[in-house]
Amino acid sequence: MDKSSALEYINQMFPTEASLSGVEPLMQKIHNEIRKVDGEILAAVRQQSNSGTKAKEDLAAATRAVEELMYKIREIKTKAEQSETMVQEICRDIKKLDFAKKHITTTITALHRLTMLVSAVEQLQVMASKRQYKECAAQLEAVNQLCSHFEAYRDVPKITELREKFKNIKQILKSHVFSDFSSLGTGKETEETNLLQQLSDACLVVNALEPSVREELVNNFCSRELTSYEQIFEGAELAKLDKTERRYAWIKRRIRTNEEIWKIFPSSWHVPYRLCIQFCKKTRKQLEEILNNMMEKPDVGTLLLALQRTLEFEDELAEKFGGGAQSREVGNDIEEIGKGESTGQNVSDIRKKYEKKLAAHQENSTEEMGGNKDLSAPAAGFNFRGIISSCFEPHLTVYIELEEKTLMENLEKLIQEETWDIEEGSQNNVLSSSMQLFLIIKRSLKRCSALTKSQTLYNLLKVFQRVLKAYATKLFARLPKGGTGIVAAATGMDGQIKTSDRDERVICYIVNSAEYCHKTSGELAESVSKIIDSQFADMVDMSEVQDEFSAVITKSLVTLVHGLETKFDAEMAAMTRVPWGTLENVGDQSEYVNGINMILTSSIPVLGTLLSPVYFQFFLDKLASSLGPRFYANIFKCKHISETGAQQMLLDTQAVKTILLEIPSLGRQTSGAASYSKFVSREMSKAEALLKVILSPIDSVADTYRALLPEGTPMEFQRILELKGLKKADQQSILDDFNKHGPRITHPSIAPPAVTAIQPAPTAPVAPLISSTSLGLIASREDVLTRAAALGRGAATTGFKRFLALTEAAKDRKDGPFRKLFNA
Repeated sequence: MDKSSALEYINQMFPTEASLSGVEPLMQKIHNEIRKVDGEILAAVRQQSNSGTKAKEDLAAATRAVEELMYKIREIKTKAEQSETMVQEICRDIKKLDFAKKHITTTITALHRLTMLVSAVEQLQVMASKRQYKECAAQLEAVNQLCSHFEAYRDVPKITELREKFKNIKQILKSHVFSDFSSLGTGKETEETNLLQQLSDACLVVNALEPSVREELVNNFCSRELTSYEQIFEGAELAKLDKTERRYAWIKRRIRTNEEIWKIFPSSWHVPYRLCIQFCKKTRKQLEEILNNMMEKPDVGTLLLALQRTLEFEDELAEKFGGGAQSREVGNDIEEIGKGESTGQNVSDIRKKYEKKLAAHQENSTEEMGGNKDLSAPAAGFNFRGIISSCFEPHLTVYIELEEKTLMENLEKLIQEETWDIEEGSQNNVLSSSMQLFLIIKRSLKRCSALTKSQTLYNLLKVFQRVLKAYATKLFARLPKGGTGIVAAATGMDGQIKTSDRDERVICYIVNSAEYCHKTSGELAESVSKIIDSQFADMVDMSEVQDEFSAVITKSLVTLVHGLETKFDAEMAAMTRVPWGTLENVGDQSEYVNGINMILTSSIPVLGTLLSPVYFQFFLDKLASSLGPRFYANIFKCKHISETGAQQMLLDTQAVKTILLEIPSLGRQTSGAASYSKFVSREMSKAEALLKVILSPIDSVADTYRALLPEGTPMEFQRILELKGLKKADQQSILDDFNKHGPRITHPSIAPPAVTAIQPAPTAPVAPLISSTSLGLIASREDVLTRAAALGRGAATTGFKRFLALTEAAKDRKDGPFRKLFNA
């Protein structure tokens, strides 16, 4: 207890002076408590002293108990060792007797088996000499089992002697069996009735001998059977390509004739199967020699007929023995070429197609489960498909040359018969020659895929590429061409393309046909990659052909635009012949604007109907990018433009802009109208800006030009001054001031206020670099833009009062160009 706590305790016990009388009793009480605590401490110390002594005694007792336990464990271990020694002494003699019994038993067993082996070998020798094959087969199995027990006694002389004797007997049996089988097929089997049974028993002997004996016997039999085949078809008379079918007839007749005789062979030997494999290898070798030794190219008909018969024979072998289970169902993949959403295939057609596929698949599964394959064929069958027919592959170039010649002739015929028009009721607006060409290509592909799916099919694909490129060239050549030569150059028509309404329709048909060919070429490549051999699948590519048709599409659309441009020539010339400098008042839109409207009104609806949305949008973009700059450049071809003329031309510009914006609706294709409208507005705004510059006062024309046409050049600015009718002397001072301050206005660092005029392309803000003196000479950007906007509305000159009156009157009208200008 610290000092402050003691003081608090005292003050608590004696809060007043009167309470000090209780000090003595309190002190007495505290002394009593102290004596009580001292007594308890003394008792605890004594108790602890007694506990320590007891703990030492307990520890000593535990140590003594552990020592006694260890002594007992050592005593038990010693007694156990003594007991083990006693047991070993007792069992020593018993162990010797046990080993002796085991050895005697093994010896008796070995001697018994040796006796059996000697007897069996002697019996086998007698059976072999008498050619008792059935008994020999069973005896061979027994001797083989007995010999397996003496593998550990190979070094024993008697065992070595028996094994050598057994080996000689097997060799004798082998020679007897081979000798008997040599008479098979010579006619003796019909004379000797028991020969077939004897040979059947001999097969049991062969199974009991080493597997190599069976392989040798089967190979010898197959070679002997095919000896006559080699002799027959190596002669000069039948060693010809046109006799190929007789080869397959020979082996089929041989198998059919000897089917009953060959039943003597166990089914696990697969003798007919092995015979067919050797026949195929020998036939391939002979056909290769025939093809390689030909002095001239083989006749295509004879070559294809031999190949067709070979393929049919390979299919028969594959179906009979299994192996080469790949399906030849290539027709479905080929039929899909040229069939897509564009052909109007409905849901019921798709359902029927897949139901047919499912039925064919179930039929194939039923046939496989029906077990119509030869059960004598091995599980992992040899692939008969291609074993003979592949030798024709290097010599099929004549077939490819014939196919290419035929395809090219058909192409020329299709082009000659092409009417370049579409029949009534046609939905796809595609030329008949393109669809007929792909039908011919599909038939050619079917023919080739039925013969081969290797290098020749890939070479045929290359032919398809050349034919389709030739067709693309034909389409390209049909496009209208521009005028060339001395006459065209003299008349100013050099390079211009004149197109009639029929020409425009033909161009649209060419675009659609090229699009169809582009899409179908991709489907053709996909189908070929599915059916061709895997090593050629990655090489199948029709991108070059597709690029050719893409180029035709682009050229066609550009030709379409050039044709319309040529139609616009007369209207553009009419625009320059208008006396813009002497025009007295602003009226309705000019005649050349009506001419442009008539041209577009007559052409666009047809083009919108015939072209797809993608290509129609491409055409519109090309048209806008051509007509906008051309209209802009045509303004500079005018001689002089007065203030009234500029107002009238601005009205015409707005009318042309409105006509261009209505083109998507006119063509009934508005999917990309938003982007097209922005494009037209951007291009035509340049012409509007040029006219606003021409309308600006002389003192601010340079600033207005720099503000509205920041990309302009000094030469273009000089031409604007000429259009305004300024003389050379007056132009020079303005040009000097323009060149002095540069073609563009320097942007201030402070953002200009928003104005309603057309803004130039935004640029990055820069720091103020103009001195206060220069600012006094050059108008600020916002002032120039505001004045230009006012010029665009016609509020800067007294001559515009007439134009203002016309526009105010136009508010009450429901139609007309002025009303369109108001609504724009």
